[in-house]
Amino acid sequence: MTRFLVVLTDVRPLTADGRNERLSPERRRQVVGATSREAADKIANAFMALGMVRAGRQRVKVIAVGRKRSA
Repeated sequence: MTRFLVVLTDVRPLTADGRNERLSPERRRQVVGATSREAADKIANAFMALGMVRAGRQRVKVIAVGRKRSA
């Protein structure tokens, strides 16, 4: 079963090196788990209505975790 995380993060300014989420991830404000993509999309849409997201200061990410491996 695939689970999904909906993550609300602060947006970091772009530097000369760019943005590398693996080396220095953005600060998380909120993390919510969902069991289906549809539920994750509904949560993400609710986050996208927030003023800080609409102003471009925060970002919403939907991440799939726990995927089954293909044989």
